[in-house]
Amino acid sequence: MTSLLSSLLKKFPKLKIKKHVVLHTAKAILWFSLGALVGLFFFTSFLFIVYRQTHTNTVYDGVMIGGIDFGGKTQKQVQTFYAQKNTYIQNTAMTLTHDEMIATISAKEIGFGFDDKLLAEQAFSIGRSNNLLTNMSLILQAYLFGVSLAPSYHYEEAKLNALLAPIQKTINVKPIDALFEVENGRVKAFRISSDGKTVDTGALKQNLIARFSSPAQTPLPQTMNMNIPVTITKPAITTDEINDLGITELIGQGTSLFPHSIANRVFNIGLASSRINGALIKPGETFSFTKTVGDISSLTGYKQAYIIENGRTVLGDGGGVCQVSTTLFRAALDAGLPIVERHPHAYRVSYYEADAGPGIDAATYYPSVDLKFKNDTDHHILIQTIFDPTNIRLTFQLFGTSDGRQATISEPVILSQSPAPEPLYQDDPTLPVGQVKQVDWAAAGAKVYFTRTVTKDGEVISEDTFNSNYRPWQAIYLRGTQQ
Repeated sequence: MTSLLSSLLKKFPKLKIKKHVVLHTAKAILWFSLGALVGLFFFTSFLFIVYRQTHTNTVYDGVMIGGIDFGGKTQKQVQTFYAQKNTYIQNTAMTLTHDEMIATISAKEIGFGFDDKLLAEQAFSIGRSNNLLTNMSLILQAYLFGVSLAPSYHYEEAKLNALLAPIQKTINVKPIDALFEVENGRVKAFRISSDGKTVDTGALKQNLIARFSSPAQTPLPQTMNMNIPVTITKPAITTDEINDLGITELIGQGTSLFPHSIANRVFNIGLASSRINGALIKPGETFSFTKTVGDISSLTGYKQAYIIENGRTVLGDGGGVCQVSTTLFRAALDAGLPIVERHPHAYRVSYYEADAGPGIDAATYYPSVDLKFKNDTDHHILIQTIFDPTNIRLTFQLFGTSDGRQATISEPVILSQSPAPEPLYQDDPTLPVGQVKQVDWAAAGAKVYFTRTVTKDGEVISEDTFNSNYRPWQAIYLRGTQQ
């Protein structure tokens, strides 16, 4: 203080101030300031004590949870508020989708809701730590600017995992490596590669919890939609890496059913279709069914089943092979390949109309009646057989490289029909008297056609009409005359 006074006197020599007066004044100001600070401290402390007393059992003003101010509320009131919210959340359900799969999980099923007890404790604990200065700072900050806490939620992990398990089982698939083995010009082993898929469980849980906690909670039931996050895994060996023939994708498929077929017929279907499985058709090559399947007789392994011969349905070697040619005809139609030769059956056969309309069939009879179609693509075509006797289904798949063509097959049109003739009964001395045996079955005659239109890049590249003229067929019964 003395040095300050001396410097002032030197700077302002004309200033006539008594040194002891200035010193006295300075001391008075100092003590006054200290007193004011002490008074302010005690006054502030008094206010703090009073404020704390008025909030002994309530949350301090400005303490918020998720933007809601709970100042002045008791801990019990905060907990009750979120407990009520939880009754609304129970009405929320989430519909999970991926491709064709749909599953629903509700908040109630996994016990999802606000952690009401924890939130109440957190709100009440603001400004109530063991550090006095920290408490004062937080209380003042809350009062002036607000202190916001994030909402806390809880759910039962075990229940959520149990609900996600069937979803994972449905979606999760391992990647499949391509397989391609050729022996003597025929593909001995073939498998097209495919990507693997795995449910991203971590992301799914995170998204699910976020969506459950996001909506405005109301007493009304709510259903929200969410896509299931999936991770794609590539195979180690892809189809386009394992062969240079252009056999990379499915370009056509045909199916047929053979219900009520006798055992020998089912056997013959499996045998003939196996002799086509793995066949390769070169670019520009015309495929011949009879050439590929070869001789159809007991000498080549076939059993006797019903065939059409000389206007009659009789037991003969290889009955059922026409089921194979019909199915392959449908695959070639679907692939948009040119049909070079096709013959309808003599009469309508119920097997071929089990999953299709009349007229979409192809008869073969070794060696003269054939089914032929041409590979007019720039790559090889591979024929794959799926013979499924359990589900009485035969499928042919054609693999190659799509050039963008699309085939549209019309519904069959029946131009006219004629009823089946009256049944014919013939005496048979080899059967006992009184015994009747049916050896042929009635079928109405019909004139039928269907069309196929093949387009590429929006332009029609071919249009075909396939006609069938089915004769009315007579049921024939043998009557025993043997005494």
